[in-house]
Amino acid sequence: MAGLLSACLFGVVLAGSAAAQAPAPVGGKSVTVIIGFGPGGGYDTWGRLVAGHLGAHLPGNPSVVAQNLPGGGSYRAASFIYHQAPKDGSTLALIARDAALGPLTGQPGALFDATKFSWIGTPATETNICIAYHTAPVKNVQDLTQKELIFGDTGPGTGTHSYPKALNAILGFKFRLVGGYPSSADVFLAMERGEVQGICESLDSVKARRPDWISSGAVSVLFQGGVRPNPELKGVPFVTDLAKKPEDKQAIEFLYIGQGIGRPFVAPPGLAPATLKTLRDAFDATMKDPAFTAEAEKRKYAIDPENGDTLQALINKAYATPKPIIDRIATLIK
Repeated sequence: MAGLLSACLFGVVLAGSAAAQAPAPVGGKSVTVIIGFGPGGGYDTWGRLVAGHLGAHLPGNPSVVAQNLPGGGSYRAASFIYHQAPKDGSTLALIARDAALGPLTGQPGALFDATKFSWIGTPATETNICIAYHTAPVKNVQDLTQKELIFGDTGPGTGTHSYPKALNAILGFKFRLVGGYPSSADVFLAMERGEVQGICESLDSVKARRPDWISSGAVSVLFQGGVRPNPELKGVPFVTDLAKKPEDKQAIEFLYIGQGIGRPFVAPPGLAPATLKTLRDAFDATMKDPAFTAEAEKRKYAIDPENGDTLQALINKAYATPKPIIDRIATLIK
């Protein structure tokens, strides 16, 4: 009965996708990677890239199928993995790097405890950049305190939403968010159509989808954020350096902690230890697979992986952040 119930729930959640069926256990015929965003964006590309090579490192070499389950900045996918997905290693999800902070900040739809996920790994840590299209009135970070800039927003739980919204209050910027975009790919098109003027997005995603945007001057990189300044972006302001007060710097560091989480793959809580080890070992082996690294290089994606243990430790650190800092950010990103 338990297996039948899981299959039914899986089919309901993925209603509308092509003939969704309950995946078989690891070592069987199929493993499913749920991608918490629509097709075309950075998460979708990373999810399909990893899914295309993961099966070669799992027992029995099962086929690995990627399926999109967008909604709520990947909260829908995260909640499905947490509450409904089978706990046999047959279902993983790629969720937003900032989604893990959603329960801390009281975001609607963040119906899970991120410390209890089975963290599998990330293929890359991230540098987030906020960019303005060349037709926008804002050309640099100083302009942001004087002129309004219209930014595309892919939903709560993502940096496209949280970063500009919080920084408006902390640093006095003038971002105006326009929501409803399923993925960053849709925002890029909206920038080219003149619907919006910019986005806060992963550097790798911008380079992969619009390789000439930065080098040609099609966009201005206003500032960068992450665990540390990216050496590729010499001269681009680092966001914590823009803070004038220690408490503001502390708040921004918490806001950007998700960049160290990167593009996280998670499995349901409560996996058997042997199953968790199998998934983590397969993920780690995939990161070293020459076929995987060659395809990532072709897509201009920089591989900078972290394993599941490292992600778990980072999540535990985030959840140990002093409550006043969490409450401040929670208020700002609502």
